[in-house]
Amino acid sequence: MKLIFTEYSIILIFLSISFLLSVLFFSLSYFLIPKKADQEKISAYECGFNPFDDARATFDIRFYLVAILFLIFDLEISFLFPWSLALNSISLFGFWSMIIFLIILTIGFIYEWYKGALEWE
Repeated sequence: MKLIFTEYSIILIFLSISFLLSVLFFSLSYFLIPKKADQEKISAYECGFNPFDDARATFDIRFYLVAILFLIFDLEISFLFPWSLALNSISLFGFWSMIIFLIILTIGFIYEWYKGALEWE
């Protein structure tokens, strides 16, 4: 038990110091900065001009499709990178399972391209 504490004690010390510093900086900025609220500070800011529409307006579905596609291909890279590092030590089953995964992902990408999800007007 003592061995585990000595190995992880540096992480505990680091987390404690970072927590204390963040609380200290937050409290100093809260108490030392003058609080003068004027119309410019409390107004909504949208790219340098006044907002022209409600902030709760619905987005076009293409934004969500692009975000989902980004997440899918980002996750693909997170699977592909460790697989490529361990490629010389895995069996044929590991190799072909990743190839099948990549084929399914490519078919999905071609389907999205065919349906026009990547087209932006």
